[in-house]
Amino acid sequence: MWIHPEEVLLAGPLWVSERANPFFILQRRRGHGRGGGLSGLLVGTLDVVLDSSARVAPYRILLQTADSQVFWSVACGSSRKEITEHWDWLEANLLQTVSIFDNDQDVTTFVKGKILGIIAEEKRLQQGEEPEEDCGKFREAELKMRRLFGMPEEEKLVNYYSCSFWKGRVPRQGWLYLSINHLCFYSFLLGKEVTLVVQWSEVTRLEKNATLVFPESVRVSTRHSEHFFSMFININDTFRLMEQLANIAMRQLLDNEAFAADRSLPKACKTLRNVSALKRDLDARAKNERYRAMFRLTQDERLDGHTDCTLWTPFAKMHVVGQLFISNNYVCFNSREEDLCQLIIPLREVSIVEKADSSSVLPCPVSISTKNKMNFLFANLRDRDFLVQRISDFLQRTPDSCWGDSSPLALIGHSVSSDMLTESCCVVCPQASSSVPSPSSAGSDSTHRGRHFHPGLPTASQGLLQLYQQDAPEDLGPKAMKEKMKEEAWNIHFSEFGRGVCMYRTSRTRELVLNGIPECLRGELWLLFSGAQNEMASHPGYYGDLVETAMGVCSLATEEIERDLHRSMPEHRAFQNATGIAALRRVLTAYAHRNPGIGYCQAMNIVTSVLLLYCPEEEAFWLLVALCERMLPDYYNTRVVGALVDQGVFEDLTQGFLPLLYEHMQQLGVISTISLSWFLTLFLSVMPFDSAVLLVDCFFYEGIKLIFQVALAVLHDNMDALLSCSDEGEAMTILGRYLDNVVNKQTVAPPIPHLHALLTSGDSPPPEIDVFDLIKSSYERFGSLRSDVIEQMRFKQRLKVIQSLEDTAKRSVVRAMMTESAFSIEELEELYCLFKAQHMTSCYWGSSSSAAERHDPSLPYLEQYRIDPAQFLQLFTALAPWLCGGHTPSLAARLFRLLDQNQDGLVNFKEFITGLSGMCHGDMTEKLKLLYKLHLPPDVQVKDYRYYLRMWAKEKEQKTETIKDLPRMNQEQFIELCKTLYNMFSEEREEQQLYHAIATVASLLLRIGEVGKKFNNGGGRKTEAPPTDTQSPSPVDLQAPPPDDPEAPPPDALCRALAEAQLEPAAGSDEEARDDGSVSSYSVVSASSLACEDLADDTVLVGGGQQRPGSGLDADWSISFEQVLASLLTEPPLVDYFEKKTDVRDKMAACNAKRAVQRQISSASEQEITQHST
Repeated sequence: MWIHPEEVLLAGPLWVSERANPFFILQRRRGHGRGGGLSGLLVGTLDVVLDSSARVAPYRILLQTADSQVFWSVACGSSRKEITEHWDWLEANLLQTVSIFDNDQDVTTFVKGKILGIIAEEKRLQQGEEPEEDCGKFREAELKMRRLFGMPEEEKLVNYYSCSFWKGRVPRQGWLYLSINHLCFYSFLLGKEVTLVVQWSEVTRLEKNATLVFPESVRVSTRHSEHFFSMFININDTFRLMEQLANIAMRQLLDNEAFAADRSLPKACKTLRNVSALKRDLDARAKNERYRAMFRLTQDERLDGHTDCTLWTPFAKMHVVGQLFISNNYVCFNSREEDLCQLIIPLREVSIVEKADSSSVLPCPVSISTKNKMNFLFANLRDRDFLVQRISDFLQRTPDSCWGDSSPLALIGHSVSSDMLTESCCVVCPQASSSVPSPSSAGSDSTHRGRHFHPGLPTASQGLLQLYQQDAPEDLGPKAMKEKMKEEAWNIHFSEFGRGVCMYRTSRTRELVLNGIPECLRGELWLLFSGAQNEMASHPGYYGDLVETAMGVCSLATEEIERDLHRSMPEHRAFQNATGIAALRRVLTAYAHRNPGIGYCQAMNIVTSVLLLYCPEEEAFWLLVALCERMLPDYYNTRVVGALVDQGVFEDLTQGFLPLLYEHMQQLGVISTISLSWFLTLFLSVMPFDSAVLLVDCFFYEGIKLIFQVALAVLHDNMDALLSCSDEGEAMTILGRYLDNVVNKQTVAPPIPHLHALLTSGDSPPPEIDVFDLIKSSYERFGSLRSDVIEQMRFKQRLKVIQSLEDTAKRSVVRAMMTESAFSIEELEELYCLFKAQHMTSCYWGSSSSAAERHDPSLPYLEQYRIDPAQFLQLFTALAPWLCGGHTPSLAARLFRLLDQNQDGLVNFKEFITGLSGMCHGDMTEKLKLLYKLHLPPDVQVKDYRYYLRMWAKEKEQKTETIKDLPRMNQEQFIELCKTLYNMFSEEREEQQLYHAIATVASLLLRIGEVGKKFNNGGGRKTEAPPTDTQSPSPVDLQAPPPDDPEAPPPDALCRALAEAQLEPAAGSDEEARDDGSVSSYSVVSASSLACEDLADDTVLVGGGQQRPGSGLDADWSISFEQVLASLLTEPPLVDYFEKKTDVRDKMAACNAKRAVQRQISSASEQEITQHST
């Protein structure tokens, strides 16, 4: 490419001049291309270690003048072809012009001006394209990665690092490239080259460790190998990025959705050196995830920025040091000291933002007032003006539906006055409210009587527990008085710390939660601590509209919901009548409709039942959303991945805190058995309700950390009994009876019988355990658990769990296909990996159909992954034994259409293996039958209900297809079959004998067809050919031996056979055939393309709407499969060819070698072709 002219003082030491004229020199970098000797090795090593740009552009053109010692670099190139084009342009356009200049300075000025003009014109032409955000140095590194590892342009580089790769006991210094889908390493030291490519989706373990052998290293493990990298400048930054990319790959395996860059990310103020836009994107994602997890915010919330500050806490009469976070809908504060103070202020609640007067005691303060008369004072802000302006900007974009009758005010000034308030009213952005679901129409209850959900329903305004206890007499016992004291304690807390979303959350709040939330406040506080209140407030009317849309729609999820409705807390009277059951049905159905990826999973009904006891329907729905999508991610999908991940985390925690018990229980295999139900139902299914609901209180405040703490405390309390167990059943009985007897002695509600306790209670039940003592014990012994540590452990387990599930799927597929194919277990496993890799590659490198269309996790493992025709062609070309040169795409399209039985344009693994097994391991009859069926026209039928009834009836009959069931083949189809056979033999050792044999068979079959026609009709007639089939993708080439081969048999026999088909040659050209736009697999054979004397590699059988004079097909001519089989059996070379079994292992190894991206060695030839452009 042309570059801005730069001075070059030394033109010779590291470069070799290849062309020169009086004004320009073309040079090649030493060590690039062929030869170079020791100096070339040294230069190549230096370029790799120092990351020289010469590794990307090893060619350059210099401008020189006779009297100057300074050279000017004007162009560079990654290949000889590219740099030669620039050289030729200079010689043709500038050389003659500059030769007439008398002054060397004029020559330099003129050439530099011309080059800058070319660059400016190129930039002008590229203005319509998306501008590059990455710096030039980073673009060079990305180009180098693509050239070294053969990556397409769709593969985006995220970052690259200098490091050492340990190959054996020897470290190789080089460069580690981290792209969205691959980890790549390249090293070139003194002629020894090391290239490594690892797909992120193949990583099973990723950890950072420090040992004597590998100090400060990163270990990357796959199923078959381990790789160690060390000597990083910043190993923590590198490892965090690796974790992010591996997480993206695991999410891709789960959801099959490709990575999408965040287009809404604000542009950087300046281009950062060696930092890509993707790296900025991933860093922003990581910050957003931490921010959302810290304050329990919705998934679409994006952090705008954060700054250090202090917050005045009126309850403590002190300034608390912490950080202020600002996003598009919230202003949040978190104290530096853990649990000292946390604050969430939704912008929909803000009425005034103002700059207060600064003083030495209170520098740079900002006051934020809310609509419920709360005031928050932040101070010690670095850039107060910018902060207030950002909050004001976000307030202007706050939807007016969130404000009711009032309008947001953003006051920017030093004091409050009525004039300033009037002037600072914000303008509501109309676009902001477009994404919020429209609220339900207001009106009286009579207007809503036709709706499934309306304000008149009992469960629309109160929880089921309140509904069934409203007529109960007032209890004045000691338990009821204790409940009243709890309510009073919370009222005092509200008066001191505030109530609602803007409440100060302190260590005092945690103490009150651990002592138990009063039943009358439980729904309100669950909604507050989970963050569901914010989501419900920003989506008014969403639940009601969703219920109306979802109810009455039948699906697999609704069938499972109906089956489990009466199994949800059947012991509670709230779910022993139609009101509770109907409310549960609406909430579960609405969520299944909202999130079809999850739909419905068992255990959701138990959790939702508890939510409905304390909350109205809409609040219960949003609590369920918070649980499934934020607090318990991936718990309730089809494979309960989240629960399995946390199960693995629990095992690691047990190993760390209770090592002796862990070893014993691992021998019994009991940890994984007991813990899954604990996590999925939050102990609600294994513990008495009144006790488990207290754990739910703590869970909504603390998160998953509380569940781990309690689970560890349960194991610790039963350690002695568990260590004496001899089998799994005994251990489960001990834990089950322990949990059955965890009681809540403070509950005021009548005891609800626990079914599990009733079934497992023995003659002498164990002593009761107070649930408050259990919670207190969990904090005393295991309170050191931190949420960030749990997230790190989750990442490690997620890799293991997802790869384990993938291995399970592969084993299930192999077992299912063992009886339906002739491949061995190892071959089927390798073929499944190739099939899945083809699917996954298309997910991130593009495909004609979306990944969601080709992957359905609800289907059996055999049918989950499906490929389209383009992917099928690639696998067919790589693995199939029937390769026909230019005819291959047509044959692949025929086979794809035959295997695609449901005609959805996709082929699953079972169908793919069926076709490949027939080609590789079938006997001669099976192979010929498959080949015969490939050349029959597609069976086009109108798919009404009668079609599907016939198909169902055929499936029930289980009738085996025989050769007599195959339809007869007409003349056009037979010629297509001949062309396929003729092209199949081009690379066989017995090529000449096979050509003679197929010519003999074709002649024989043509005569058989003629004889059969005479017997049937007593004569033949010609007819115009039918219209061409436009569904076939490509023309079909008829390959022949090279005409200059002296040993090649003349194709006279085949020509005579084709001539007997009454196809008369006529004048024409091959170019006409190639330009025909109506070419198809079932096209008519034109006369010009079948002239026997012109039968060669470029001969194409084509057809069009109009036939040339003298061409036509005999409509009465036909042959049967039995006749084809009998004729082929007369030729031993053909019999040997079709009886031969094909070993697919060599082709699979070649396919794997092709997939393992190899470095492309540059050539020093005159016409070197590169795949990359600068």
